[in-house]
Amino acid sequence: MPFLATVLTMFPEAFPGPLGVSLIGTAWREQNLWALETVDIRRFSNDKRGFLDDTPAGGGPGQVMRADVIASALDSVEAAGRPLLYMSARGRPLTQARVRAWSQAGGLIVLCGRFEGVDQRVIDARGFEEISVGDAVLAGGEAAAQLVIEACVRLLPGVLGQAASLSEESFEDGLLEHPQFTRPRTFEGRDIPAVLTSGHHGEVAKWRREQRALATRERRPDLWSAHLANQQPKGGKAQ
Repeated sequence: MPFLATVLTMFPEAFPGPLGVSLIGTAWREQNLWALETVDIRRFSNDKRGFLDDTPAGGGPGQVMRADVIASALDSVEAAGRPLLYMSARGRPLTQARVRAWSQAGGLIVLCGRFEGVDQRVIDARGFEEISVGDAVLAGGEAAAQLVIEACVRLLPGVLGQAASLSEESFEDGLLEHPQFTRPRTFEGRDIPAVLTSGHHGEVAKWRREQRALATRERRPDLWSAHLANQQPKGGKAQ
């Protein structure tokens, strides 16, 4: 069975979006390596106008998506043990480690919130894991859902074609990726680093390791500290 991504959303027309193009789209439409289905949450509203939200308990601005409507939408889907994700700014940060685990789970079910969010009771009752894709607030969860699905699908065997290239990508070993270059050799007075055209594979590998370390130290000191800690023997101290 292909990896199945099911999206619960008020806007199924937002999909496939970027999931339908390039290698990700080919893996779906032509290679059958993964599948995408959308569930329109509005179809499960008991309101004749299709409303699925109500005012926040305790007062306050905006609307909240109802627990009973979300539950009915989810219960219409064959879960088959797939992880349940709710895209939320208050969720745990998305990490490559979590993506890799989900990519091996046979699929995902992703809930896209709107308004002020989703009634917490259905999140707790159905066991959704709240996931954030960054420290910013979106109008809805659709773009975040597409991000998570793409991150998982690209790790599936056969999707990208070059499994070896994944090992040096950002976050795979706790470090950011090294910079990349290609022809022309000179662009607006800037040359490709000489080591990359030297033909010395050992020196190229060394340069790339150094660049990965430099980028991580400068841009993500949190990752660098974790990387140093992981390099130390138990009981040792990171330098």
